[in-house]
Amino acid sequence: MKRTFSLLAILLLAVTVQAQDPPPLISPEVHSDNRVTFRFRGPNDKEVAVSLEGISTPIPMQKDDQGVWSITTDPLPADFYGYTIIADGVSLFDPSNFAIKPNFLYRASELHVPGPSLPWEIADVPHGEIHHHFYKSAVVGDHRSYFVYTPPGYDSRAKKPYPVLYLLHGYSDDATAWTAVGRANIILDNLIAQGKAKPMLVVMPLGYGAPEVLLPNSGVFHDRALTDRNFDKFREALLSEVIPRVETGYLVVKDRNSRAVAGLSMGGSESLLTGLNTLKTFAWIGAFSSGGLSEDFDKEFPALDSKSAPPLRLLWIACGTDDHLIDINRKLRAWLASENIQHVDIETPGSHTWMVWRRNLAEFAPLLFH
Repeated sequence: MKRTFSLLAILLLAVTVQAQDPPPLISPEVHSDNRVTFRFRGPNDKEVAVSLEGISTPIPMQKDDQGVWSITTDPLPADFYGYTIIADGVSLFDPSNFAIKPNFLYRASELHVPGPSLPWEIADVPHGEIHHHFYKSAVVGDHRSYFVYTPPGYDSRAKKPYPVLYLLHGYSDDATAWTAVGRANIILDNLIAQGKAKPMLVVMPLGYGAPEVLLPNSGVFHDRALTDRNFDKFREALLSEVIPRVETGYLVVKDRNSRAVAGLSMGGSESLLTGLNTLKTFAWIGAFSSGGLSEDFDKEFPALDSKSAPPLRLLWIACGTDDHLIDINRKLRAWLASENIQHVDIETPGSHTWMVWRRNLAEFAPLLFH
């Protein structure tokens, strides 16, 4: 009898405690008109705001009498957004949202405002596959990985080889960035299905030649020696380790006219430093919001001039007009023009965000391998 009574008491206590738990919050909540409501439970916090990708200043939230902070935005353009909850000065994941952006340094949750016509929305088309490879880098001295997108219909037993785009992420990202955040595989699926892009492999390696750049207060981009070592060792690892592995393991065309390199921010600079200094390897180069280059372009690209051989098929340089890196990109383009190097200048609305870079990829990929 005592055991039964004790069990009933425990069950009653559990039910009582459960009944006292506050109901779960819905956050973010996307409304039919593309307004978005963010909610955060913080009864003891004094100030809470949402920092939303693409908006320059955090949006203050208001607290109700239950200790729940909330804010409803104006209608947002359809896209994927990173955001953080800032509670009393501390940046947090949204605890009510399972979707997060992978990153070594900066925590962020992910918001999806759907838009069926966007090239990074999943559509009813054939889909490619993503393959994950690991190896020990003799150049860098660590264990690292890279991802390979193979297009719909790829068959390693067939005789048809494919061109390859080497696609590089930015500083603080990891090797998953272009698929997990940039949605490169979805973009390629849709472009290929629509006949806008040639079927191609996309290789996405880890972009650090000096992994210590990720340590706190590393000084990267201020310490020129460290920045240059990061770029140089990455280029060496790409050329001597990643490309040979891809060309051994996949059915690809092994010549410069079938190789492209492109990237964003740090990866944009890596694309330029790799592509423009190894013209016999790459014929197609794309740089999105490049960052980390010095302004001594003669030193960065010592052998590049209008008579450089073999000639480039495409040099495509893009940046958002509100990006803090727009100045260095304009100076680079002016230097290229002074050297009579043919290139394409692209300036779009936007700042240093994935909303710009997804659009860059969707515009750049259809230009390749024609």
